[in-house]
Amino acid sequence: MVILNVVIVVFLICCALAIGRIKDLLGAVILFSAYSLMMSVLWLVLKTPDVAITEAAIGAGVTSILFFAVISKTKRYEK
Repeated sequence: MVILNVVIVVFLICCALAIGRIKDLLGAVILFSAYSLMMSVLWLVLKTPDVAITEAAIGAGVTSILFFAVISKTKRYEK
């Protein structure tokens, strides 16, 4: 179980660093969605299912849809 927690935290750190460095906004939103989904898995592993469901619904679901809608109205790449 400890190894799973370490793997998840390392993935979260890598995603966070990649989100900050990527120039493609669509890629950043996809990485953010992966980050939120993995965060909800971590909450499940830590035995807090109510927080996990909220993170999956709001973090990975609604926020990602809003980001995709905004990107469709703007340019995809950052200058």
